[in-house]
Amino acid sequence: MHVLIERSAHDGIHELRLARAPVNALDPALCAQLRDAIADAVASGAQGLVLSGGPKVFSAGLDVPFLLTLDAAALREAWEGFFLAARALAECPVPVAAALNGHAPAGGCVLALCCDYRVMAAGDYRIGLNETQVGLVAPEGIQRLMRRAVGPQRAERLLVAGEMVDAQRALAIGLVDELADIDNVPMRAHEWLRGLLALPRKPVLATRAIARADVVAALRPELIELDRFVASWNDPDTQAALRALLAKLGK
Repeated sequence: MHVLIERSAHDGIHELRLARAPVNALDPALCAQLRDAIADAVASGAQGLVLSGGPKVFSAGLDVPFLLTLDAAALREAWEGFFLAARALAECPVPVAAALNGHAPAGGCVLALCCDYRVMAAGDYRIGLNETQVGLVAPEGIQRLMRRAVGPQRAERLLVAGEMVDAQRALAIGLVDELADIDNVPMRAHEWLRGLLALPRKPVLATRAIARADVVAALRPELIELDRFVASWNDPDTQAALRALLAKLGK
């Protein structure tokens, strides 16, 4: 099996690095390995996780060229695998810091929104839910994650336009929590976790569970409506936008 998640551990913090070159496109194998890595880290006593990617792209989101080759059943399975990975992050019983060492569009942004804290590379890197630009509709649960981060009115503007914002604006609107030089992003994520782990453990985890209940709830199946989401894949507008994206990627 090809290793798509690189793992390291130090002082109770486990780093899980997306390692599917060139841009960490999220296919079923990567999503499955991410779920397994989270479970394994927690089972082995991790007190906190860092989710990183890079270089220059944290994750480009779902692997659209791959998805376009699938029949309906395989397409549903691939999307379900992604949402299960997002749910594994949201439900993780220990804190997770996202080290966004590069761009984080679409599915990459969703994974980041499922984490407790987001450190992003300063500079010309972008993050956002650009689904409408490629002909997709972000499910209600995913929209809730964006509203939670930036507030309802700003989330509406970003979601409807499918806007990707640069790192500085992402910080200003609360989409990310901190900026760092791209080479220091994982280190800053580790440092944030170390600060949290220095506090009394049980009260922190209990408070966190209450505070993040809405993150877990947002990813309930009824708020994702996977069947409706997959059915819309074959809408002419969606297919035209996806094919245009494929042509752009091929250049």
